[in-house]
Amino acid sequence: MNRFNKGFVYFICIVSAMGGLLFGYDWVVIGGAKPFYEVFFGIADNPSMQGAAMSIALVGCLIGAMTAGILADRFGRKMLLSLAAFIFVTSAYATGVFSDFNLFLVARFFGGIGIGIASGLSPMYIAEVAPTNIRGRLVSLNQLTIVLGILAAQITNWLIAEPVIDNTIDTWNCQMGWRWMFWAGAFPAIIFLALSFFIPESPRWLAMVGRTDIARQILTKIGGADYADSELAAIAAANAGHKSQSGLKALFKKPLSKILVVGVVIAVFQQWSGTNVIFNYAQEIFQSAGYSIGDVLFNIVVTGITNVVFTLVAIYTVERLGRRKLMLIGALGLAIVYLTLGTCYFMGIKGSFMVILVMLAIACYAMTLGPVAWVLIAELFPSRVRAVAVATCTFALWVGSTTLTYTFPLMNNSLGSYGTFWVYAAICAVSFIYFLRVLPETKGKSLEEIEKEFTKK
Repeated sequence: MNRFNKGFVYFICIVSAMGGLLFGYDWVVIGGAKPFYEVFFGIADNPSMQGAAMSIALVGCLIGAMTAGILADRFGRKMLLSLAAFIFVTSAYATGVFSDFNLFLVARFFGGIGIGIASGLSPMYIAEVAPTNIRGRLVSLNQLTIVLGILAAQITNWLIAEPVIDNTIDTWNCQMGWRWMFWAGAFPAIIFLALSFFIPESPRWLAMVGRTDIARQILTKIGGADYADSELAAIAAANAGHKSQSGLKALFKKPLSKILVVGVVIAVFQQWSGTNVIFNYAQEIFQSAGYSIGDVLFNIVVTGITNVVFTLVAIYTVERLGRRKLMLIGALGLAIVYLTLGTCYFMGIKGSFMVILVMLAIACYAMTLGPVAWVLIAELFPSRVRAVAVATCTFALWVGSTTLTYTFPLMNNSLGSYGTFWVYAAICAVSFIYFLRVLPETKGKSLEEIEKEFTKK
């Protein structure tokens, strides 16, 4: 990467990836705050209100994900990133400051919109500004910041909560502690908001809307005049003859509809690979092995740290092994681990071997499906439809997350632990076969080369 402006490229990609950090933080912080705000709002014995508090942000995610694509095409990527940061700041503050439950729900809903916008927009922006040879590594930063945000939320919750025997309404945790858990998220959000004004607009979006001179300036700053000229020539060639073929209409027509199917499958599979199930079972498995999983710090060590470490492995390997190979390794690896876990449950096996299997599942996901899915979703689509396509895939991802969360207890009750793991093993095995047949390798190819390969089929 000697011919590129490393400092500038990494700066703008890290700033954009901060959307992932806030996404991860907000996703997890509510779990730590839950026991305290439920007592404060008097909903500890009201399952429907508890469900509303936990799920309202997800509704916002779905809305944010879908509207982000249309808005990003109209107003640009940079403005939407700044908007997401502003929403994070205001929702984090409002969630902690409100003492009325309905207003609390409104704040959580808008926070979900911010998550929905950032979850798809951050990796897409990085893909559009990153040089081809390190694009996968830089887009993977988005997943790294997500898991760092998760870890930050876990640590924040642990540090803020005061140890008490009973969570009564007059304790500091129930009066103020849960508020500070949300407020803590406002500090990185403010940094994200401030830095978002110093990153450039996506040069590919600028070229798409005819602002070629500004696009050239940005590309020149990234890689020099020759790099700018070659990139603009490739973008112009890719956009030639497609002036009217943009937006949702073009996305749902061939050949783009074929790419959309692949993107949606990748997005849904990232959720339905069953990793969230692993986290649900982790406590039970660790306890059966004799560990005191009630210790929150231990949870951080075995799940959060593992997630971060193996996401770093993915950043190292994504440009060496390629996207396709890592997706195949992840699908097949998880299929084998889940099959083994289900068999162990069926045979009544407990102890340290189960702990090893859990750690293998988390590691396998973190170094493959977690980051690589975002890389592929951001790479597969042409510039003229990339925003709405990524938004559609992100929407599908959140629908996948919702259905997974809803169906998991139903499957667990009807099929048992062993049957649940076997179902997820089957899903991973089928996905492996699908990816083996249809998933292309995008490593080392420009976004325009990827478009050309797909659209000629």
